[in-house]
Amino acid sequence: MIQPDNVRIIRALQVAPRASFASMAAALGLTEGAVRCRYRRLHADGVIRVVGVVNPGALGQSRWLVRLRCRPGSAAAIAGALAKRDDVNWVALGAAGSEVTCATQARDQAQREELLGQRLPRTAAVLDINAFAMLRQFMGGRGHYWAALHGTLTPQEEAMLGSDSPPFTESPAVTDDPVHLTTEDEAMLDMLAADGRASLVDLATAADSTPGRVSRRLHVLLLQRVVHIDIEIAPAALGYHARANLWLRVHPSQVKKVGRSLAREPEIAFAAAISGPYNIHAVAHCRDLDELFEFTSDRIGGLPGLQSMEVSPVLRHVKQAGTLLSGDRLAGPPAR
Repeated sequence: MIQPDNVRIIRALQVAPRASFASMAAALGLTEGAVRCRYRRLHADGVIRVVGVVNPGALGQSRWLVRLRCRPGSAAAIAGALAKRDDVNWVALGAAGSEVTCATQARDQAQREELLGQRLPRTAAVLDINAFAMLRQFMGGRGHYWAALHGTLTPQEEAMLGSDSPPFTESPAVTDDPVHLTTEDEAMLDMLAADGRASLVDLATAADSTPGRVSRRLHVLLLQRVVHIDIEIAPAALGYHARANLWLRVHPSQVKKVGRSLAREPEIAFAAAISGPYNIHAVAHCRDLDELFEFTSDRIGGLPGLQSMEVSPVLRHVKQAGTLLSGDRLAGPPAR
């Protein structure tokens, strides 16, 4: 468990991921040096990462969830190989180490077909593969504010921080008016993927542009939801040790209502309508298995229209939001 002032810094980053250390210090009543030092320690300890996450749906590309049933002893290697791919941004091991769940973020159709249509089906250790298209996203990214951080800052403190980008709201999985990225955009997004707090000077250097120009362009890309700046948190650091994939079968007339109800639950980190036999997928974070049982039984189990639910505990997260994990800690480049 981490110190109260560190939790307040994490909350400040959730509200405004690219806020300067000086701005955070003024809002939190700390010195700029203390905020900078604490942030770097949290980063070095693998507790937090600030990353830019691209939304392929804004570029006209669909997103898919994939469940792989693997031969005993082979799932960890397959999960590790998937985690190394740039087009896979989330990988987890479940079912006592025999199942891999991942999310693809392919930027073009050829890249997606290479993975789902060729590479995975030809892998001898993969016994079964199921892929589900994301149809509507109800919760995720900027919309996920950890229950442990609720009320950490006062409304006045959060107002002082402002916000770098709009919070997540329900949206179609694929826009009907895709954004076309320039070479400068791609260079800027690549740098943000490595460090969501990269300075405007560094972004301008990467994009061969000027700080003013990349500032204006980043603002547009954030408003168009091409990218969001996410604060990744190691769940165990906040006392969350039980994670699970929830696969819900809901009456078609109730899918929207159930999805929106899930989005209001603080334990839910992600929720989306998907294709296939289960029409809603969600990810839940709880403190322990007993809390997971109470949450899924009482609050999820009673949702109107729910016909059945599979609770699949996550044995180990290998990658989340493009960030690799080492045990319960996030791995990544040095903090700036």
